[in-house]
Amino acid sequence: MKPLSIRTANFTDSVIRRMTRISDQYGAINLSQGFPDFDPPKEITDRLAEISSKGPHQYSITWGAENFRKALAKKQSKYMGIDIDYNENVVVTCGSTEAMMAAMMAVTNPGDRVIIFSPFYENYGADTILTGAEPVYVPLNPPEFTFDPDVLENAFKQNVKAIVLCNPSNPSGKVFTYEELTIIADLCRKYDAYVITDEVYEHIVYEPNRHIYMASLPGMFERTVSCSSLSKTYSITGWRLGYVIASPEITECVKKVHDFLTVGAAAPLQEAAVAGLNFGDSYYKALQAEYTEKRNLFLKGLTDLKIPHTEPQGAYYVMLDISEFGYESDLEFCEIMAERVGVGTVPGSSFFREPINSYIRLHFAKKDETLYAALNRLENLKAKM
Repeated sequence: MKPLSIRTANFTDSVIRRMTRISDQYGAINLSQGFPDFDPPKEITDRLAEISSKGPHQYSITWGAENFRKALAKKQSKYMGIDIDYNENVVVTCGSTEAMMAAMMAVTNPGDRVIIFSPFYENYGADTILTGAEPVYVPLNPPEFTFDPDVLENAFKQNVKAIVLCNPSNPSGKVFTYEELTIIADLCRKYDAYVITDEVYEHIVYEPNRHIYMASLPGMFERTVSCSSLSKTYSITGWRLGYVIASPEITECVKKVHDFLTVGAAAPLQEAAVAGLNFGDSYYKALQAEYTEKRNLFLKGLTDLKIPHTEPQGAYYVMLDISEFGYESDLEFCEIMAERVGVGTVPGSSFFREPINSYIRLHFAKKDETLYAALNRLENLKAKM
């Protein structure tokens, strides 16, 4: 038989989702895959209950139901500070995962180069390779996860087509400053490159940090493909409702890719999620306050246990430094930790392009009682590892 496609030759399964399976195997508290263990807002689930009997149950418009796109455009116009047209600038996708892939396929050609900051969410490298493009990695240096502007410019000099920007960042929790975004924007204009953003944690940012949309910077809307989803903001990760916001020229390309990738996002879920998109400022302030409390609770617990860790500025992840344990493989460490300690984590090496094996990632998007239970188990970390 003829050989299969070489596109996936160097892929493994998702390490993040593998660690969920390992957590389940050992009955570990799953702080690996980033989904909450609490319910979405009642307004959204109540609306879904109504729709389950009334519909819609058939296809919506391929690039998103009109009322969903209208509500999304209104919300994002306010928070992004840009006048977004629901017809010209919005494509609804099956999660931000598809949004990122559709954006990559719309922007790049085989052989193009794409800059990716490291550490990075594991899909970005895969997206680049599946489109036939070549990733160019630029380090974000721990523990502050800052970048060297000269190193970044040297990457741009390699005739890159685009840069992927996750802000707030998974896994590091970094929130890029206005000055850092300006450096990136200036280089994009200088070297004629696009920005593909992943902004799923846009509303989960901790004071005094603030999220600034790359598309809102002067002259950047035309060359920015803003990708995000409702998953984290409304605690509906299983609904898979994402979107792309971009100029009409870019969205026309994204629509074509999206149409043949998935046809369209689930119509009943779009209808129910409109209730969330219509929330006022108080919801997002309460969301920020809730996650700030969870962050403070969990980081204080780690500090009290004398476990070295990073200080996330946004998102809901924290990186633990496991250097003192002396493991050559952080994956082995995480597997043994799930079995012996009973807490599921993700090896940092799955995020770093550099040969770094000294970090593991945990998340704190959990009920307080879950976080306390995890901290109680982590008391035994040094004894059992």
